[in-house]
Amino acid sequence: MSKLILTNEVDGLGSAGDVIEVKDGYARNYLIPQGFAVAWSRGGEKQVADIRASREARAIASHDDAVALKNTLENARVRLAVKAGAEGRLFGSVKPADIAAAVADAGLGQLDKRTITVPSPIKVVGDHEALVRLHDEVTAVIPLQVIALKK
Repeated sequence: MSKLILTNEVDGLGSAGDVIEVKDGYARNYLIPQGFAVAWSRGGEKQVADIRASREARAIASHDDAVALKNTLENARVRLAVKAGAEGRLFGSVKPADIAAAVADAGLGQLDKRTITVPSPIKVVGDHEALVRLHDEVTAVIPLQVIALKK
């Protein structure tokens, strides 16, 4: 078992700054190469404190604020214009950073792209959904309308 410090939020494991234990292969082959975690060391306590402080700075202040933002996001329809082919297939896919930018452009607030999860890759135009973790207990479903970019 490997002891690691998470640098990003990983579903099912924890949030940035958490100290976890996982199997060696999972740590060596996935978490560390993807930049989701670093090896734990005795000097890592300061690193944990720094990661938690930056996470707290990005986090929404209170549970009530998160619930209010959730209601705003779920009642709005976020339009996302992307390059697409003739049959509506996208050139690439929609990334969490694209969704965060579209939410900001719609005037709905700033979201951290690391808190956005796309359940299945968005590769065609149409209506889709994305999940965003606003607070430890609050997750919002953002309705997305992906449209083809006008030339």
